[in-house]
Amino acid sequence: MKKLSILILLVCISFSATAQTADELKKEIAPKKAQIAKLQGEVNALQAKINALPGWRKGAFGTIGASLSGFNNWYARTSPDVSAGNIGITVNAFANLIEEKFFWRNSGSINLGWVKLDDKNPAVTGDENFETATDVFTLTSLYGKRLNKKWALSALAEYRTTLIDNFNNPGFLDFGVGFTWTPTSRLVVVIHPANYNTIFSKGNSIFTSSPGGKLVADYTAKHNNISVKSNFSMFKSYKDGDLSNWTWTNSFGYKLWKGIGLGFEFGLRDNQQEAANSQGVALAAADNKLQSFWLFGLSYGF
Repeated sequence: MKKLSILILLVCISFSATAQTADELKKEIAPKKAQIAKLQGEVNALQAKINALPGWRKGAFGTIGASLSGFNNWYARTSPDVSAGNIGITVNAFANLIEEKFFWRNSGSINLGWVKLDDKNPAVTGDENFETATDVFTLTSLYGKRLNKKWALSALAEYRTTLIDNFNNPGFLDFGVGFTWTPTSRLVVVIHPANYNTIFSKGNSIFTSSPGGKLVADYTAKHNNISVKSNFSMFKSYKDGDLSNWTWTNSFGYKLWKGIGLGFEFGLRDNQQEAANSQGVALAAADNKLQSFWLFGLSYGF
């Protein structure tokens, strides 16, 4: 009985020592976390000063999403033998020259996607290869002569088309002049009342170029491991409301390890002319439904 009491006492002492050590370690964590937060604040302040310096700012990031599946003699399915795949790639890049009296902002984005559904049933016919699902290519260039810290006289060129299917058919080219408002380093708003929307197309098509106004709002932010980019581009035709269009694209990224992380992209578009061309009807008769795309997958920042 005496030996048992000693054993219990030793176990209690050991447990107490372990608990005390854990408590001491936890107490040491708090001040170290405070030091890290303070250092991170100093790093952010230094980075803000670097960002405010004149010169070039360049960068790129992208998202890759893919899913592949296959079934063989899976009788629970209507089609027991089938393979499917979905692949998507987006790349966003920029090169901005920021000076005291002027700025020159350039950006480009590519969004490509492919889908495949291969039913191995001989009675079912169809294309067994990957088909294009998403195909977007955009280039923009904005030059501004500063009036003050927030306003500038500016000129914008924006080009949008597809790369895989029907390159430059259609192709949309906006060129205009007006004003640019930069309330913060993250937000750029372009207001161009004088703009011309040129549309390139082959053969007899529904597309019509026209003068109008251009509005662009671009927001880019990065905080710790989270990055956000949102771009809204709208053309309002002075000739006919059915010739107007807008596109809104968004990119979100969360860095997990080094440059690798999770990425989510989605976009919306309204374009009466594209709807009429796709449906093969007159412009006014087109069923202009809201266009959209989205992609979720791994991301990589350069």
